[in-house]
Amino acid sequence: MSQPKTRKPTLLLHWRGLGGWNFYFLIKFALLWFGYLNFHALTNLVFLAWLLLPLPNERLHRWRNWISVPIGLGLFWHDTWLPGPQSILSEGSQLAGFSGAYLLDLVNRFVNWQMIGAGFVMLVIYLFVSQWVRVSVLVSLMLLWINVVNMAGPSFALLPTKEATPPVALNTAAQPNKAAANANAMDQSAPPTSANLTAYLNKFYASEKQRVTTFPDTLPADSAPFDILIVNICSLSWSDAEVAQLRDHPLWKHFDIVLNNYNSATGYSGPAGIRLLRASCGQTSHSDLYKPTDRRCYLFDNLAKLGFKEQLMMDHTGVFGNYLQELRDDGDLQAPLMSQAGISASWTSFDSTPVFNDGELMQRWLDERQKSADARTATFYNLIPLHDGTRELGSTKTAAWQPRAKLLFDQLDTFLTNLDKSGRRVMVMIVPEHGAALEGDKMQMSGLRDIPSPNITHVPVGIKFAGMKAPHQAQPMTVEAPTSLLALSNLVSRVVDGQVFNAANVNMSVLTENLPQTQVVSENDNAVVMMYQGKPWIRLNGGDWVAYPQ
Repeated sequence: MSQPKTRKPTLLLHWRGLGGWNFYFLIKFALLWFGYLNFHALTNLVFLAWLLLPLPNERLHRWRNWISVPIGLGLFWHDTWLPGPQSILSEGSQLAGFSGAYLLDLVNRFVNWQMIGAGFVMLVIYLFVSQWVRVSVLVSLMLLWINVVNMAGPSFALLPTKEATPPVALNTAAQPNKAAANANAMDQSAPPTSANLTAYLNKFYASEKQRVTTFPDTLPADSAPFDILIVNICSLSWSDAEVAQLRDHPLWKHFDIVLNNYNSATGYSGPAGIRLLRASCGQTSHSDLYKPTDRRCYLFDNLAKLGFKEQLMMDHTGVFGNYLQELRDDGDLQAPLMSQAGISASWTSFDSTPVFNDGELMQRWLDERQKSADARTATFYNLIPLHDGTRELGSTKTAAWQPRAKLLFDQLDTFLTNLDKSGRRVMVMIVPEHGAALEGDKMQMSGLRDIPSPNITHVPVGIKFAGMKAPHQAQPMTVEAPTSLLALSNLVSRVVDGQVFNAANVNMSVLTENLPQTQVVSENDNAVVMMYQGKPWIRLNGGDWVAYPQ
């Protein structure tokens, strides 16, 4: 009597029906529960229907599984906060410029071993439970429930999210020109649906197009010559300073004014430089940065018309990402790059090029200004020692951020001290490009800035007037209202005659009164983040708006 054939357990048998796709959806539900997915409920429901569609024979069933694998992987990627293919391709040429050691470091940070371990535990539990429980039924019911709940609004969370930090209250004190300062305080009373958020964003940009800083046609006869030095630091935000415990560094005591709620509006260097050089007009969309604009928008051009000689200084070559050329083409900064000859290298950049010593560069600038016959200069100074991937000379490992930041703060502190001793009249503006993203979040790993989150764009801006007759205040005047680039240009226009340096007393509160306020909207190529009703909202690749995971 022949024995009945037994069926060997195979991977193919395990994937019958929904099979292993059950585990695929369960992993997604778990990630959604903890806020790590931008879950596209309807798309996933359609994919589930495709997997459940009855098929007449084994061959078609097998082919469907193989066809579904790339679809499932693509959908999984689409449901994460990871950059899309368009973003990756647009950055492909820059990725090619990264050193091998830096690429390896990024890959190591990208892999979350704790998540992989948790996934393995879930797999074991699933294989055990699925012997007695119809997991396919549970998966189908959960996905249907998610779609029903998702109909209520543009975003969905299985758990209540932590409230975002409420926006800073605007100054309600009596002001002679409060309407001008508050021109962009738009109504946010409408429910945060995708349609309403998109309409709000469009209205924001339309409103910003009407705003421009007015500079005088000529300087008065009694104007006092002085220099303007804009120090544009890559990779420094308030969040980074807190993580590195540098908020109490002596550097901050040098400033006369600190903009506590300044938004850099972008997470990348090229756009940040263009925005700063176009600071005399309201905030534009990312795509408009690379289009011709009104001549009145160019801050350095406005200053050049008043006799300020344009200067450009960097502690790097400016070749990576075509950075220097973007400043010239889209920021209209045509000044020659100040010589770096004789300046020692302090670090090696992520693309294996030298990062020159900022202490030596700043001292060279001061020495040359002391010798020069130019009465007025406006200098754009970009520096990158805090950029992700910077390493010590001769090393292949990324140097710790905190020691690099402390060294830079010490160098800036020394420079500002020497500037005071020199007696030279200089308006120094410390304006970071964006943060370093030292702390990752549910959307991005540490160091990634594809999404301009509040922790990346909320940067510290300090203004110092060196060489004033008025005594320096013990504590800087802090501006708590939400500000951005237009406030910087407006502040420069207020002091462009130099009389602030000759006055016996300067009331910084009066000087900063009615500075233009700008709502928090930040944009990179494929992502927009904005504050609405006290919460950050995000739109990726022109899709629906969702609440930023907290």
